[in-house]
Amino acid sequence: MSVFSSQRFAVLGLGRAGLPAALRLREFGAEVFVWDDNAASREAASGFAAVKPSEVTGKLDAVVLSPGIPHILPKPHPEAVWALAHGVPVLTDAELLYQAVRGLGSKARFAGITGTNGKSTTTALLAHILNVAGVPHAAGANLGPAALSLPILPDDGVYVLEMSSYMLERIVTFRFDAAVMLNLSPDHLDRHGDMAGYAAAKREIFARQDGSCTAVIGVDDEPSREMADWLQTQPAKVVRISGLGQATGAKALPGEHNAQNAEAAAALARALGVGEAAIAEGIASFPGLAHRAQEVAQREGVRFINDSKATNADAASRAMACYDRFVWIAGGVAKAGGIDDLEPFFPRIEKAFLIGQDGRAFAAKLSQHGVANEYAGTLEAALPLAFEAAKAGAGVVLFSPAAASFDQFPNFEVRGDEFARLAKGVAA
Repeated sequence: MSVFSSQRFAVLGLGRAGLPAALRLREFGAEVFVWDDNAASREAASGFAAVKPSEVTGKLDAVVLSPGIPHILPKPHPEAVWALAHGVPVLTDAELLYQAVRGLGSKARFAGITGTNGKSTTTALLAHILNVAGVPHAAGANLGPAALSLPILPDDGVYVLEMSSYMLERIVTFRFDAAVMLNLSPDHLDRHGDMAGYAAAKREIFARQDGSCTAVIGVDDEPSREMADWLQTQPAKVVRISGLGQATGAKALPGEHNAQNAEAAAALARALGVGEAAIAEGIASFPGLAHRAQEVAQREGVRFINDSKATNADAASRAMACYDRFVWIAGGVAKAGGIDDLEPFFPRIEKAFLIGQDGRAFAAKLSQHGVANEYAGTLEAALPLAFEAAKAGAGVVLFSPAAASFDQFPNFEVRGDEFARLAKGVAA
């Protein structure tokens, strides 16, 4: 497959997305140069010319920049600055997947999912529905396999791609046949400058859609409703969704937030031609995702809930809404606003055990509102304390950190796995 045989790419950042992108671009016939500021990562990319994009001799068609590396804010990588100054496009690998699929003649459709929260669940749920319906599909991008590592699908296939704001700000020709923007709350503001910049990046999921496309939009928050009004001026068919006052009835999809996720997946599936029976069966049989309101252990009437994916207050609120009373473990690296937006849920907290870098700030906020709390410092210290507190009353230990993990863990998955390990140890 020589779809990129005449092109030259520099891949910057050789992590989860970068190295697979380099390998696939070479498979597609491109000349590929790679660079990572970490020497060990460069050494792992044996077989490629390790050279900075700015030091490549001759013309480059694009710099493929890993999503986590900034090209504008808060501080652009020097090689990204060089690329923009020299008119070299800075792309995400999802853009090149789209170009490859179309360049190879496949008419496979693309479904895109974005939003501050719920992206991964909706992506996995739509893929599950397509599997039930017998539709050839491949899911990945921000969730699962890197976009450019996905297979080339036949004309009746569907790509289901979770798209972060970091990825969406680096697409230029990509058009989603069906796309959803679930919700918007403050997140990644350092990367996008302010809420307007963040919303603009998210809105890119609807870019270049025409009358044959479907734009699905959540309307349970004001910024999303504003985007829905804008969508009405665009050519795509608009479907508004809400989870308020609704429930799925599916064990793996509790709460209003998951009702919205299910509405989104169903709307996308309908746009892709899936029948109602397959949609209903897919929602009912969905097994759920790890680290999203996932029950990982029980002991003496206490349920341990792993919601490590809640890296901001809005995400934590969705898990909190599922329980009338709970013992809360939270903390880490707080996002803008900390836990201020969680005040309506404070009366449900029997006691909170705080951890991590901003745990003391969370504790101070809770104390202002009369919520019993204790700074435990680490998960290992917090969990047995939370278990004892939950035995005396609530019966639920909810680990929904409302903060990022990077002070104590490399990512939310490792953090969630540690909570599950400790919970199972207590349960044993």
